[in-house]
Amino acid sequence: MATPQLGRALVVIVDDRVSHGETQDRTGPLVAELLEEAGFVVDGAVTVPGEAVAIRNALNTAVIGGVDLVITVGGTGVSPRDVTADATAGVLDRPIPGIAEALRASGLAAGAVDAGLSRGLVGISGSTLVVNLASSRAAVRDGMATLSPLVTHVISELSSLDA
Repeated sequence: MATPQLGRALVVIVDDRVSHGETQDRTGPLVAELLEEAGFVVDGAVTVPGEAVAIRNALNTAVIGGVDLVITVGGTGVSPRDVTADATAGVLDRPIPGIAEALRASGLAAGAVDAGLSRGLVGISGSTLVVNLASSRAAVRDGMATLSPLVTHVISELSSLDA
């Protein structure tokens, strides 16, 4: 039996080295695979440097493009270059702090320290759910496992508003 389609998703990788071609992205394909397993059609993965304007532009493009879910990976920590949460805050219409807290708690419980320390946000922009994940593979795997049932519910609610 085919997995029901939950909608369209886009992955945004926030990484200076990957965006400048200095290293290969290892988390984007993982996120895309996990999204497809969850029932999403993945429009692709884009890579941007850790700059607030670039991140905000990628998020706004996803929202305008009508994706149901955009997941950012990276730039959620505490260093001065970690600006994903700051850029995301300027795009969100309504934050959903409970999901962000669930991602931090489950990540820390799973041993993904970067997930536990993440400043990542989750919220709605237009009719798009925006999620910031920390960049380790452990944080991505655990974050996606935590997100799957929650995302299904949120997108269902947002879809019923469009109908």
